[in-house]
Amino acid sequence: MINWNISKKEHDLVMEIANRAAGIAMDVGLEYRPHEIMMDITATHANGCPLRLGELAGAEKFDFVHDVFGIHTHINRKTGELQNCFLPRYAQ
Repeated sequence: MINWNISKKEHDLVMEIANRAAGIAMDVGLEYRPHEIMMDITATHANGCPLRLGELAGAEKFDFVHDVFGIHTHINRKTGELQNCFLPRYAQ
């Protein structure tokens, strides 16, 4: 079962990340909704790969896209864990 427990501060950072990522996705014609992004980031952060959320939120676009869209590609949606040896640059 996926753990969804994060602090209020972490939630606010995840929301900031999700809104930024959704805007980038829209700019390139992808449909990646903020609530989906929030779920991916929260699940990753709370289930085995804690992220430096504050740094990720302000990351350079290339690194930001690598991490957020890499998480989207490599997350196991049943466990919240990352697969295929993917490690975000902003992992703790």
